[in-house]
Amino acid sequence: MIIRGGENIYPREIEDFIFTHPKVAEVAVFGVPDEFYGEQVVAWVELHSGETMTEDEVREFCKDDIAHFKIPKYIRFVEEFPMTVTGKLQKFKMREEMIKLLEQE
Repeated sequence: MIIRGGENIYPREIEDFIFTHPKVAEVAVFGVPDEFYGEQVVAWVELHSGETMTEDEVREFCKDDIAHFKIPKYIRFVEEFPMTVTGKLQKFKMREEMIKLLEQE
């Protein structure tokens, strides 16, 4: 669960919604630390082969269908996700990598 500004956000709910977009092959949602809100929502998105999409397209897709505080602040398009040998997503690795990327900005 992500706690953003006192709101409880369930990543699975956002993942399930973004996954309904026809260009999206896989999505992972998790939180990263934020000084003001406590945490911010991050979405890593893998697109179907040959598809392109922008961060704004993802946000626009979410805008009218999920609460504004659940819309990911950070969106990253990836070719693949870090996985365990059994095929599970390693969200802790995604979180660590995203924190490093945000610190560089």
